[in-house]
Amino acid sequence: MAQGTIRYWAAAKAAAGVAEEPYDAETLAAALDAARARHPGDLVRVLRRSSFLIDGDPVGTREHETVRLAEGGTVEVLPPFAGG
Repeated sequence: MAQGTIRYWAAAKAAAGVAEEPYDAETLAAALDAARARHPGDLVRVLRRSSFLIDGDPVGTREHETVRLAEGGTVEVLPPFAGG
């Protein structure tokens, strides 16, 4: 298992109740499943609409099960932003 950090931004941060937390997962899908289990409720809804960066690179439309996480890596959770 790889260990790293999940960082939550804006609505994701509010829904999780924390700005960041560790992950212990091989894939983005596994890390997000663990986050949903730790923070049921609003975070589940926010994650469905969010975009993700893995070590600064956008995940885009790739299946989360195929996105491997690196040891010491960072997952950024970016919900849709409003404003200008």
